[in-house]
Amino acid sequence: MSKGASRLGSGFGSYSRLLRVPGAAPLAFWGIVGRFPIAMRSISCLLLISAVTGSLAAAGTVTAAMLISQGVVSPVLGRLADRFSQRRVLLITCPVHATGITLLLVSIVLEAPLRVLVVVAAATGCATVSYSSFMRARWAALVDSERLRTAYALESVLDETIFLLGPLLVAVLVTTVHPGAGLVACAVLSTVGSIAVALQRRSEPAPEPGTDRVPERAIAVPGVQVLMVCYAGMGFLLGAVNVTMIAFAREQSALGLGGVFVSLTAVGSLTAGAVYGAVDWRLSQVRLLSVTACLLTLGAIPLAYARSSLAMALLAIVAGVAIAPALITGSNVLHAVAPKTALSEAFSWLISAGALGIALGTAVAGRAADSSGSRQAAWVAVGGGAVALALSVAGASALRGTRSTPFGEAELAPPVPARTD
Repeated sequence: MSKGASRLGSGFGSYSRLLRVPGAAPLAFWGIVGRFPIAMRSISCLLLISAVTGSLAAAGTVTAAMLISQGVVSPVLGRLADRFSQRRVLLITCPVHATGITLLLVSIVLEAPLRVLVVVAAATGCATVSYSSFMRARWAALVDSERLRTAYALESVLDETIFLLGPLLVAVLVTTVHPGAGLVACAVLSTVGSIAVALQRRSEPAPEPGTDRVPERAIAVPGVQVLMVCYAGMGFLLGAVNVTMIAFAREQSALGLGGVFVSLTAVGSLTAGAVYGAVDWRLSQVRLLSVTACLLTLGAIPLAYARSSLAMALLAIVAGVAIAPALITGSNVLHAVAPKTALSEAFSWLISAGALGIALGTAVAGRAADSSGSRQAAWVAVGGGAVALALSVAGASALRGTRSTPFGEAELAPPVPARTD
C-alpha cells in the first residue's frame, strides 16, 4: 500500500474524510434507518411469541423460518439488483415486506397455530432485502479503492450501532407500548429506509450491461463458498448467543434484560470495530479472518459460567469484541475474491449464509435452552464459532483470491488481465 493510501485509509480521521465524499453522509444515514430492523426483527419475534405462548422453542422456530427464507431468497434479489438496479428491487420489495410483517404480527397476537406462523414468517423473509449487502455494493460504487476499507469498517460500526440501539428500542417498545410494537417499528423503518436509499442515485451500482455473455456468478468462486461457510458458523454463534442471553434473563425472572444483554454485545463490537477499522493492519486479511474467528469463539465460552445479571452484562461485552472485526475482515476478503460485476449478489450470498447460521443457531439453542437452560445454549454457540474457525484455516488457500485488492494483500494473487477493477 502506498503512503498516500495509508494516510487515507488509516486513523480515526479516515471516517470523517470518507463522510465528506459527496453522497456518503446521506447514504450512511439512510442506511442506518433501513437497517434498524435487522437488529429488531428476530428479538421482536422471540419476545412477542414467548410472551404469547411461553415457549422459546416455538419462538425460535418461527424466527428461524423467517431468517432461512430470507437467506434463500436474498441472493436472488441481489442478482436481480445487479441485473436491473437496486432501486427497482428496493421499491418493489419494501411494501411486500411491510405487509408480511403486519400479517405476522396479527397471526401471533391471535395465537394462530405454529404452522401458520411459520408460513407467514417464511413469506415475510422472502421479501426481505439483504440490506447490508446492498449497502456494501453501494460503497464500492461510490468511493475509490483507498477509502473502501474505511467504508467497510464504517458499515460494520453502523451495524453494531443498530445492534446496540435496536434491541434496546425493542425492549422499550415491548415493555411500555405493546409486545407487538417492535414488529410495527420494523415495518415502518424498513419501508422508509428502503425508499430513501433507493433515491440515492449517486451511489447506485451500475446494472450489468445487456449482452449475450453469461454473467459471472459469485457463488461459483471457491473463496466465496469458503466465506459463506465461515459466515454461517459465525451466524450460528450469534443466533445462539442471543438465545443464551434471553434464556438467562428468563432464568433471572427479568425477561426484559434479554434485550439489554444483546445490546451490550454490540457495545463491545462497536468499540472494537471502530478501532479495528482505523488501524492499518500488517497481517493479511486472510490471517486476520482466522484470528478474529478464534477470538469470537473464545468470547462465547464464559457465557456458560455467568451466575448473575451483572456478570452476564460484562461477559456480553466481552463476547461482542470480535464480531465487527470478523465481519470487516470478511468484507475485505470478499471484495478481493468476488467478481466485480456481481458484488450485490456476492454480499447477498455472504449475508444469507450468516442469516441461515443465525436461524439454525437460534432454533438449536432455543431447544437447548428449553431443555437444559442458558448454559447449554452457550455451548451451542461455541460449536458454531469452532466451525467458522476451522473453515477459515482449512480454506485459506481459496480465500487468497484471484484478483488485485485495494488492501495491499501480499497473499492475494496478481491481477488477472481479463478482469479489471
